[in-house]
Amino acid sequence: MTDTPRRRAPHRDRGQAALEYLGFLPVLLIVALAAVQLGLIAYTAQQAGTAARAGARSASLDRDAQGACTAAVSSWLADGTDCGEGGGGGEVTVTATVEIPSVVPGWDFGPARRTATMPRDR
Repeated sequence: MTDTPRRRAPHRDRGQAALEYLGFLPVLLIVALAAVQLGLIAYTAQQAGTAARAGARSASLDRDAQGACTAAVSSWLADGTDCGEGGGGGEVTVTATVEIPSVVPGWDFGPARRTATMPRDR
């Protein structure tokens, strides 16, 4: 028997895992951005509720509702915060509107609006 040297098969799949990872990377990035954006939406809605309650509490004591609303939210959301006061009789209603920030430029999610009603302090 003669020993003939074996030929090695060419490694055609060399680097395939790296290419698959690079192809999947944009999908992972989009999922991560969507998760961050959903968190921002939920946080902004929570901050709008806090602003509405603070504004209603302040307005029920015949004080500045807008100032209380703005002071109740995080400083980076305060510029996009607006409060409207209404109601009649023995109660006051304040609606807080807070702009939802976007992690992707050009995406607009609109504002988060929350309303709170409190009795007037007589």
